[in-house]
Amino acid sequence: MAGKNESVGKTLLVAFLVCLVCAVVVSTAAVSLRPVQQKNQTLDRRVNILQAADLYQPGMDVEKAFNTIERKFIDLETGEYVEKPDSYDQLKAAKDPDRSERLSGEEDIAGIKSQADVAEVFLARNDDGELSRIILPVRGYGLWSTLYGFMALEADGKTIAGLGFYQHGETPGLGGEVDNPKWKALWEGKKLYDEDGDIAIEVVKGSVDSGTPNAENKVDGLAGATLTSKGVSNLVRFWVGEKGFGPYLERMRNKSGGEA
Repeated sequence: MAGKNESVGKTLLVAFLVCLVCAVVVSTAAVSLRPVQQKNQTLDRRVNILQAADLYQPGMDVEKAFNTIERKFIDLETGEYVEKPDSYDQLKAAKDPDRSERLSGEEDIAGIKSQADVAEVFLARNDDGELSRIILPVRGYGLWSTLYGFMALEADGKTIAGLGFYQHGETPGLGGEVDNPKWKALWEGKKLYDEDGDIAIEVVKGSVDSGTPNAENKVDGLAGATLTSKGVSNLVRFWVGEKGFGPYLERMRNKSGGEA
C-alpha cells in the first residue's frame, strides 16, 4: 500500500513540475514576444490607414510612407484640436464614463453605446506639405459584429477618398464582402452631404447608376447582406454627424484651402 501511495505521489509531483515548467516557458515567451506583437499591431494599423487613404503600395516602406501622416486629437463637441499623449486610446476612453458620453438610442445609429470625448484623426500631406487626405477612425455594428475601420476624405472634408475595415465578424461571402476591393472602390468620389449641407451619404438596396437621383450620395448595397449594408450606412452617417466628426469637418470646410 505504501508503495502505491509513493508511486501516486511521484506521478503528481512530476505532473506538477511539468505544468510549472510549461507555465514558465509560456510566460517567458509571452513577455519576450510582447514588443514584437505591439510593433506588428502598430505596423498593421498604419497599413490600414494608408490603404484607406489610397496611399499604400505592396512592398513599400510603411514607416517612411507614414512619415507624411500626422496624428492629431479632436474635442468632438467643439471640433477643435486638443493635446493628448501618444498613448491615448480612443476605444478605451469610450468605455470610461469620465472620458466619454453615453449615447441615447436616437443618437446611437452606429450601435457603439458610448462616444469618447476626444477622438484621433490622421492628416496626410503631399510633397508640398498641403493637406491631401483626412483619415477618420470609424466603427459601428453590422449584423453580427462591430466593424472597425478607417474612412479617408479629400481635403475638402466632404468627398470620400476611401473606406476600409480591418476588423469585423460579418458572414463570409455576404456581409464579409465589405472587404471586397470592388465594393470598397465604389465609395471613392462619393459625397457626404447634399446641396443644403445635410448628411446624404447612404448605402442603398440594389445598384446605383448614373441615372439614379443623387447618385453621388449613394453606394451599392451588398447582395444578400441587407443588415450589414445598413450598418455600414449608419456608421458612416454617424461619424460624419453631430456626435462624430461633424463639428470638426465643418470647421475644416470653412477653413480657407482646407488648411489643418
